[in-house]
Amino acid sequence: MKDAGAYAFLVDQLRDGLPATSSVNEPRALVSASWQRSLAASVDPEHGLPPVVYDENDVPDLRSDHPLAAVMPALRAMLVSIADQAEHIMLVTDAAGHLLWREGSANVRRQADKVLLTEGTRWTEEAIGTNAMGTALAVDGPVVIHATEHLVRLYHPWTCAAAPVHDPDTGALLGVIDVTGPMSTMHPSTLALVSAAAQLAESQLETRMHSRNERFRLRNIRHLSGLRGQPGALVSPTGRVVATESCDGLPSRVDTGKGTLWLPDGREAFIEPLAEGFLLRISQGLSTRRPQLLTMPFLGAEETRVLLDGREIPLTLRHAEILTLLALHSRGMTAEQLALVLYGETGNPVTARAEIHRLRTQLGASAISTKPYRLEAEVDADFLNVRTPLRERRVRDAVALWRGPLLPRSNAPGVQAEREQTLTQLRRLVLERRDLDALHSFVRATPDQAALEALAFSLPPADPRQAWVQSQLRQSMTDE
Repeated sequence: MKDAGAYAFLVDQLRDGLPATSSVNEPRALVSASWQRSLAASVDPEHGLPPVVYDENDVPDLRSDHPLAAVMPALRAMLVSIADQAEHIMLVTDAAGHLLWREGSANVRRQADKVLLTEGTRWTEEAIGTNAMGTALAVDGPVVIHATEHLVRLYHPWTCAAAPVHDPDTGALLGVIDVTGPMSTMHPSTLALVSAAAQLAESQLETRMHSRNERFRLRNIRHLSGLRGQPGALVSPTGRVVATESCDGLPSRVDTGKGTLWLPDGREAFIEPLAEGFLLRISQGLSTRRPQLLTMPFLGAEETRVLLDGREIPLTLRHAEILTLLALHSRGMTAEQLALVLYGETGNPVTARAEIHRLRTQLGASAISTKPYRLEAEVDADFLNVRTPLRERRVRDAVALWRGPLLPRSNAPGVQAEREQTLTQLRRLVLERRDLDALHSFVRATPDQAALEALAFSLPPADPRQAWVQSQLRQSMTDE
C-alpha cells in the first residue's frame, strides 16, 4: 500500500458517505463485498463487539483438541518473536472463527484486551464485521484489512493480515493465522509472512499425516495380505488410499460413506470397515456404470452447494467458481488457463493446482480429471440450461430457469464475464418481448430499473402486481 494514511482517510470518507478526495474512488472490492456481508448480518458499525463464546477456563481444552496445536511451536518460532519486536501479536482461530491463541507483544496484548481481542471470542464477519480473520475465513484466502477497512469503528486503529490453514488430508479449513498490530507499525510484507506461516503449518501437518498413515499401514497390512493377490487397498479412516494390492490407477481418496463405489476405470469396489480404517475389495471384471451426476444450482446463489448423485455438498465460493469455469470449458483447462479466468492476470497456476487438489478431495477424484482439468461427471447446471431458451428467444422458458445472476458474490473474471453476458441477453429479451409475466418474474429475481419501469408502464392500474412494482421504484429512488 503506497500511502496507508491517505487510503485510510479515503475509506473513512466513503464510509461516511462523503465524496472521495482521491483519485481512488472506491474501497477495494474485497472490502466492499465484506462490508455488504457484514451489514446483511446486522453487525453494528458503531458499537459492535465480538461475542464471548468460551470462558477463559474452557480455552485450554479447545486448544489441546485442535489440529493446529501440533504446529504451534513452529508458528511461535516463525511469528511470535517478530511480532513481539514489531509491536504486533499473533492470533490463531479455529474454522468457526473462535480465537484460541494470542501471543506476542505484551503492550499490544494490553491494548487488545480493551477491545475484546481475546481468547474465546468469535471473529467471523457475521459476528464482528470486516476483519482479517473473519474475511479470510469468508473468502478462504489470505487477506489484509487495514485500519478503516474494518466495519466496526472500534478497530480502525488496527491493521491485520490473516491466511487460512487447511487440512492436507481432507482439504477442510482448520482455521486462520493472523498478525495484528497498530496501523502505524504494520509492514507491507506482513501478509507474505503470514501466508508463509500458513504454508509451513500445512507442510508440517502433511508430514504428520504421512507418518500417521504409515503407522496405519503397518498395523493393518495383514488385511491386505489376506486378499491373496486379489486387487484391493487399505484406506485410512479419512478415506485416503494408503496401500494397494494388485491394482493400479486408484484415486488418492475414495468415498467411504457407502458400501459400494465405482472406480474411474469402471470397476466396482466394496468398502469393508476395519477396527481402524477400511479394506477396499475391487471387482476384477469391468462393469457398465453411468457417470456421476453433478448438479450446480448457481444462479442467484448466495450459499454455494452442489449435488453429486443426489448428495448435497457445501462448497466455498472459490470451489463453486472452479466448477463453474470447468463446466463452461467442457474440453478442459490447464492450470495456467484456470488461473487466468479464476484470478486474472496475476493468477498463480500453483494456487489453482492447490485449489483443484482440495476440490478433488471433497468431491472425489473421479469427478474431476487432470491433465487437463476437466469435469468427468454429467453436468446439470442452471447457468448452462438457460442458454438454450435464450438462444431460441423463448422468453418465458428462459425466465422460468432464472433465479438471479450467476454466483453474484464472485469476482473471478471468467465468472463475471459469463454472468454479465447472460444477464445482458436476458434483460434485452424481456424488454423486447414485453411479456408481463416474464417481466415480473425477471425483476423479482433481478432488480433492474429499466425492467421495473417497463413493467410499471405496461401493467394495468388495477393489476395487483402494480403496487409491488411502484414500491420497488420508490425504493430505487430512495437508494439513489
